[in-house]
This record gives sequence, C-alpha cells and structure tokens, in this order.
Amino acid sequence: MNKVEMKDAISEAKFEKDLKWSDIAEVAGLSTEFVCSACLGMNHLDKKQADAVAELLGLGNEVSMTLQRFPNKIWNQTVPTDPVVYRWYEIVGVYGETIKELIHEKFGDGIMSAIDFTMDIDKQEDPKGDRVVVTLNGKFLPYKSW
Repeated sequence: MNKVEMKDAISEAKFEKDLKWSDIAEVAGLSTEFVCSACLGMNHLDKKQADAVAELLGLGNEVSMTLQRFPNKIWNQTVPTDPVVYRWYEIVGVYGETIKELIHEKFGDGIMSAIDFTMDIDKQEDPKGDRVVVTLNGKFLPYKSW
C-alpha cells in the first residue's frame, strides 16, 4: 500500500465511522493537526500510534505499516485549485516578503523551521462571522557563515 491508497482508506473509514480528526488524534496521543497530516500522507506515526489509529478506523496492518513509513513530501501541482489551499498560496504570495523581512528584523538572518514546528488551528466565534485562528510556531534557525 502506498501513501495515496492509505489516505483514501483512512478518509473512507473516517467518513463511514463519522469520526473527527480530533477523535483519531486522541487515540494516537498527538495533536490533531499532526495526526491529520500523517493520515494525509505528509508525516509518519510511530508503531504504537499507527496501530491505534488503524484499530480505531477498523483498518488492517497494511494501513498501520504505511502510516509508519517516512513520507516523500512533494507537491504535484504548481498552484493548487482547492480554494482553502489556494488562499494559503495567496497569503504567502502577498505577505511572504513581509514575513521574511520581519523575521530577519527580529531574529537576524535565518529561517523558521518546518521540522521543529507546531501548528494549531482554532475557531474563534465572532458576531460578524467566525474567524479562523492559525498559529504557526517554528524554531528559528540562523544561517551560519563559514
């Protein structure tokens, strides 16, 4: 089984069992965002976590084994057409240089890690329309001279 087949099997089982990503994350003992990413093929789970997810979903050892495999993080399209994902590209396109400038101004020459990183997605109720609150928290990695 490859990661795409695993993703399809997990998505189908999640739908059939009427589960939320938070339900799946709870049995794995990890954040909802990370477990969702692993189930979509962009991260991996350790054996204990993968077995717990597969068991909850009623899926076999093949799904657990695939969840444990390291992903190949590639994107197969230049600009995604899904509106939610596309808007993230728009945000980076419009504000990317601003983010870069402010990181450099506050920290120096370097980058924010996407490896030593956490993400939280929350809902903030608002009478003018609910708000999406996304917190990205990455370790600063300075460039070094040699």
